[in-house]
Amino acid sequence: MSEIKNEVGQLIKQARLSVGLTQKELGEKIEVAESTFSRFENGNQNLTIDTLQKIATALNKRLIIKLE
Repeated sequence: MSEIKNEVGQLIKQARLSVGLTQKELGEKIEVAESTFSRFENGNQNLTIDTLQKIATALNKRLIIKLE
């Protein structure tokens, strides 16, 4: 299960960096502490779909979930 959390965390990190935001800045936009956001990106914190949607919205991205 941690493999998927790591993969999602890396996707979030890539998207964050592509818009030039720090973890602190994006954390503030979605109302979580920088330390919590760091755990999201490192795959050490579970994310809800609501949180993923907040991240996507803050990054001006669409959240797409695929099951294959």
